[in-house]
Amino acid sequence: MTSVKEFRVTEPATPDALGRGAFVFTDDYSVFDWGKMPDAIPTKGASLCAMGAANFERLEAAGVPTHYRGVVAAGEVVPIAEAASPPREMAIDLTRVPDLPHRGRSYDYDAFHDGAGDTYLVPLEVVFRNTVPVGSSLRGRADPGEFDLAYDTWPDEPVELPAPVVEFSTKFEESDRYLSRAEADAIAGAADVDELERVAHAVNDLVTETAAEAGLAHEDGKIECLYVDGEVRVADVVGTFDENRFAVEGQELSKEVLRQYHRRTQPGWVEAIEDAKAAATAQDVADWRALCDREPEPLADHVIDAVRDMYAAGANAYIGRALFDAPPVSRAVATIRSL
Repeated sequence: MTSVKEFRVTEPATPDALGRGAFVFTDDYSVFDWGKMPDAIPTKGASLCAMGAANFERLEAAGVPTHYRGVVAAGEVVPIAEAASPPREMAIDLTRVPDLPHRGRSYDYDAFHDGAGDTYLVPLEVVFRNTVPVGSSLRGRADPGEFDLAYDTWPDEPVELPAPVVEFSTKFEESDRYLSRAEADAIAGAADVDELERVAHAVNDLVTETAAEAGLAHEDGKIECLYVDGEVRVADVVGTFDENRFAVEGQELSKEVLRQYHRRTQPGWVEAIEDAKAAATAQDVADWRALCDREPEPLADHVIDAVRDMYAAGANAYIGRALFDAPPVSRAVATIRSL
């Protein structure tokens, strides 16, 4: 479980009512579940905040309930259009997150829901896929034929799916794992897995349409949800370059750029992570990082600059506003392609 957002509580949630609080977006980044990496990416946090706010406002307008209340600008909670400069803080409704006890890699979801009651953060990530990019985990878990694709093996380029696919994975375990529908239904508790899937499709449709208007292809993404008063509401952040994968003319335009860069330039570290996760599974240990014998190296300055421009230029294009001082998307994409 990793996050590049700080969490601020103004009014704690109770068993009977949602609370109030905020996400404060940092410029940190995380890949491969490592947690905070050695470098920060300037303006990255603000770009995620702006994109997430724009998507939440579109979802609310479309009748999809969320936990979003606005961005914080000059001490006031306002719509993103009223923010004169890139915001870093997003006001949200808060729900409760009960403890999830575990012994090794065995997690007690019954105890989680005993403490949750009828208002809680659903302990799932709901993943939607429109394409299968080169770095997609789906390639290692399924064959192309399962999706009516005319390939014996996955090709070395992104593959467009005939229809969006929704999957479920764990949210609060030390290493995320994909679940069967029956497993997801049991872990979701009172929240209905069919409703979670319906909401995921609604979010995917909106993000895909918005991205297309900005000249971006939306490949995949995820949502998290809270459950309150019998209703599923979209939580966390939606449709950003960290939660979703986008592309322009075949070039990735998301955190996937950093994942693939590290795979190319630090393969030993990536392999050490994979070995540590496998060892943790074999030893029934939750904290795989304690078994990893290598640390990541910092990024070169020119890579940080290129990724900064990717986030900022992409956010400008997506929200349809020059909120960030950034080059055009075409120039940012050309620089990323050359890394």
